Amino acid sequence: MNDPSLLHSTTIIDKIRETADIHTYRLRIDDEDERKRYRFAAGQFNMVYLFGVGEVAISIVSDPDEPETLDHTIRSVGRVTNAIARLGVGEHLGIRGPFGQGWPLEEVLDRDVVIVTGGLGCAPVVGAIEYIFRRRRHYGAVKILHGVKTPEDLVFQERFERWGRQPDTEVFLASDRPGKAWRHHVGVVTELFEMVSFTPSRTVVLMCGPEIMMRVGVPILLRRGLPPTAVYVSLERHMECGIGLCGHCQMGPYFLCKDGPVMRYDRIEPWLGRTGV
Repeated sequence: MNDPSLLHSTTIIDKIRETADIHTYRLRIDDEDERKRYRFAAGQFNMVYLFGVGEVAISIVSDPDEPETLDHTIRSVGRVTNAIARLGVGEHLGIRGPFGQGWPLEEVLDRDVVIVTGGLGCAPVVGAIEYIFRRRRHYGAVKILHGVKTPEDLVFQERFERWGRQPDTEVFLASDRPGKAWRHHVGVVTELFEMVSFTPSRTVVLMCGPEIMMRVGVPILLRRGLPPTAVYVSLERHMECGIGLCGHCQMGPYFLCKDGPVMRYDRIEPWLGRTGV
């Protein structure tokens, strides 16, 4: 079992600019034995630690079978992430983890997969998408739906283009506001739910993004015949310990750092949108 107190020292071996305030950091665990032992599932997260500053929960966006490096996409929004943004290749970060429950990718083999994301919410599902495409013959049709506020907010644009070229795959993009070069849907991502075709009896939905998207969007899918047990959502709360002790990420009876962040919709639906629980 993973020791949640064990801090792995890592080196930044690449820093990829996604947008003005978002970068993907490619990390390599410094100790070779620790690197070989480290394993994670798509959808899990690490506590990323900047020495002398603090730590923050960040999703792992690389493929679980990539043995040498770990990718984390980080937006500069607070004290720790702003300090991390000033780091460059060759500098060091610590990681604890991995924590939480990942996407049920083994359970949905041979089924069609609809992946719904919003904003930077696509980060927790990037590893799942890469996992599926590296094992493409084991899954059915793949539909990727992604929404942003403006075209400039489209993170991972190259990935979306590459994913769209995969066999039996469709990518649908939406922006709340149009742009001069925008050739996709103008509106919110949930409007795409009426445009995508799927067979409810053989489809699983993986959804990540704002909770309002889940509260509005999932009922649309259910009205189209999808059972609530076929919808999985990745939820975000402030996480400090990673093991359900501090209580910051409690959502009803669940602690998202260990019971989530990926949860089946019918389990968590009563608690979505509620405050103080």
